[in-house]
Amino acid sequence: MSNMRDAVGLCVPYGKPNSQYETEFEPATGTAWGYFKPKGVACYSLSLLKDLFAHDERLAANRGRIEIEGDSQEVSYYVTGSRTPRVFNLGGDLALFVLLIKARDREALAHYARLCIDNMYPRIRNFFCPTLTTISLVQGDALGGGFESALSSDIIVAEESAQMGLPEILFNLFPGMGACSLLSRRIGLRAAEELILSGKVLPAAKLHEMGIVDVLAKDGEGEDAVTQWIMKNDRRRNGMQAVYAARQLVHPVTREELDAITETWVDAALRIEDRDLKMMSRIVRAQMRRMDVGDVTDVTDTALAEERAAVG
Repeated sequence: MSNMRDAVGLCVPYGKPNSQYETEFEPATGTAWGYFKPKGVACYSLSLLKDLFAHDERLAANRGRIEIEGDSQEVSYYVTGSRTPRVFNLGGDLALFVLLIKARDREALAHYARLCIDNMYPRIRNFFCPTLTTISLVQGDALGGGFESALSSDIIVAEESAQMGLPEILFNLFPGMGACSLLSRRIGLRAAEELILSGKVLPAAKLHEMGIVDVLAKDGEGEDAVTQWIMKNDRRRNGMQAVYAARQLVHPVTREELDAITETWVDAALRIEDRDLKMMSRIVRAQMRRMDVGDVTDVTDTALAEERAAVG
């Protein structure tokens, strides 16, 4: 491994074979790269959540170290991206939500929410390692839980064509896996609530202007932008990570807070009505069409147009 440490950009695959979360390690910069590679709709299915947790649980248990070819390696930076073209992640598994809400299965909904928080909380806490910096690389749409996931990192790098937002209000729900807490940390509670209640999906440039996106990159240059950011900031990494640790002390996001909000989310999900479930189903169909034909039209706009046609 030592002969690779000067080769920036040279990555070594590691992790579970055939996982929906592919991982590589770049020895020269101590960077772990993780990529969503979901089967079917690019959302947080139970299987993707479990594959993601399998990797991240080991990283947290080892306090920011991974094993590569029998050697223990320290991870200085952990970047999360996606292998799905033009999509980071479309959020929660809405098809599953519809089934569970119709069945009035509170326990199953709560289990899904807990699994999401099991993934989110260690990432928010930098995997309990004070020398690890987390980076979200958004090269496509990040909606709902996908946006929440991006927000859980210290740094968000987004390409210009990326769009992010929290459309849950369109089906009379709210993002319950960290959006309120994480957005409030970046832009304040009032602005966070306004964005959540608007249901708007905004371009990366606007989110950069708002202070949500840290680095705006040209399309196709996201990975290079991440590498450049790492190289630029590596010499001051100790002080920078201390600032991020201080951020968590000034605006803490606790496991108890996240768990309590998910309970609110489950209760709210079980109160939504048939009309809201129909809207959710329309978004599911729009997502499925997008995965089949590569349609770049925002799925919430498509679903909203169908809803207006249905009631008009």
